[in-house]
Amino acid sequence: QVQLVESGGGLVQPGGSLRLSCAASGFAPDHYYTIGWFRQAPGKEREGVSCISSSDGSTFYEDSVKGRFTISRDNAKNTVYLQMNSLKSEDTAVYYCAAAVFRLCGQMPYEYDYWGQGTQVTVYS
Repeated sequence: QVQLVESGGGLVQPGGSLRLSCAASGFAPDHYYTIGWFRQAPGKEREGVSCISSSDGSTFYEDSVKGRFTISRDNAKNTVYLQMNSLKSEDTAVYYCAAAVFRLCGQMPYEYDYWGQGTQVTVYS
């Protein structure tokens, strides 16, 4: 049974940093998968923030986070990280990690097969 567990959310002031973690389990050993980070603010649609593919290491960043967020993965720990620096109030949202099996990076929610429960990130001044 595939399971994704996010952690690392919290409260931070503008300009601060947080590191989100997504621990994945339950994947078959011969399955490659992409892990994506999405976020959803109140009243807004869920949007793709970043993703990383296990097959070729390719990554994607949404324009508003380029240069501020960095995605990485530790295959030994089956964990993907999202380092978020220079946080802004508009980054406030619930952040979800998701997995797409046998797919490369995609930024649309429908491309992903499994989802975590989400972790709240609040940037306040």
